Amino acid sequence: MSIAESIEQRAEEFAQRYHAVRTEIGRVIVGHDDIVHGVLTCLFVGGHCLLEGVPGLGKTLLVRTLSRTLDLDFSRIQFTPDLMPADILGTNMVVETPDGKRIFEFQRGPIFTQICLADEINRATPKTQSAMLETMQEGTVTAAGTRYDLEQPFFVLATQNPIEQEGTYPLPEAQLDRFFFKLVVGYSGREELSTIVDRTTRGEVIEPNKVMDGAEIIKWQGLIREVILADHVQDYLVRLILATHPGGPFAPPVCNQYLRWGSSPRGAQTLALASKVRALLEGRFNVSFEDIRRVYLPAMRHRVILNFEAQAEGMEPDQVLLDILESVPEKAEATQVA
Repeated sequence: MSIAESIEQRAEEFAQRYHAVRTEIGRVIVGHDDIVHGVLTCLFVGGHCLLEGVPGLGKTLLVRTLSRTLDLDFSRIQFTPDLMPADILGTNMVVETPDGKRIFEFQRGPIFTQICLADEINRATPKTQSAMLETMQEGTVTAAGTRYDLEQPFFVLATQNPIEQEGTYPLPEAQLDRFFFKLVVGYSGREELSTIVDRTTRGEVIEPNKVMDGAEIIKWQGLIREVILADHVQDYLVRLILATHPGGPFAPPVCNQYLRWGSSPRGAQTLALASKVRALLEGRFNVSFEDIRRVYLPAMRHRVILNFEAQAEGMEPDQVLLDILESVPEKAEATQVA
């Protein structure tokens, strides 16, 4: 078998396995195909996901179904104003040994899992929110000077309610930047809502089957990083990031008018990895311009900060980002300078 045939076969196998997971989740979750795809993309690249939506849209059910389909350990943390960092990470406790001595022993918190649902994360204080930073970036927990590794794959799916802001604490930019995607969960349509009512009010219980395990997920994470990102496509990606930096040489007028801060380098890393997933699902082992455009909004909407003028005019990050996306050409203009 040639190298090209081997690559094509691996890409096809990934697409088949990915769709098998999506199909199994679809047996339980009605609709929200884009949300399911976004969550799975985060998982397969080793990132984390922030879901924004009103209560009752099935966010918790989605995570629970995902953990069962992938045979991964699952825990749920309900964030509240009185939640402390130790309630998430764990703490040293005094325990008595069989010989009567007392020693400190670390009692692990609910973060020691593989899929963690951080429910209503914006209800906790900034001190507690910051407890998630190390776990999300490094996959480790440090307590009393000792470092503990979390079992891989490790995936945090956080939710927040966009309409009930009283008693909440907005996520700091440093923590928002650690989320691979921010996905906005909308309402179900007419047919979808009818199906939901049928499934949930007739005593019908659908249990998802195991389709994949952690070892296979880690294998696919390695394959995704092998997908080719050509120089000219990567340059387009980089210019899309630079176009969010107000006052920069690549910033279009809409950026200078409405943005206060632009994306960090993590935005570029996110676009690259998410585009590689989409390329594999399309049966290709190389990233296209269209792949980048399709993942631009979920990758960037939480990485740009609107200025006062944008807020006063009721602008949303997605509106500004779509204008930026339209203004950046696929091929760099000769007059542009790095």
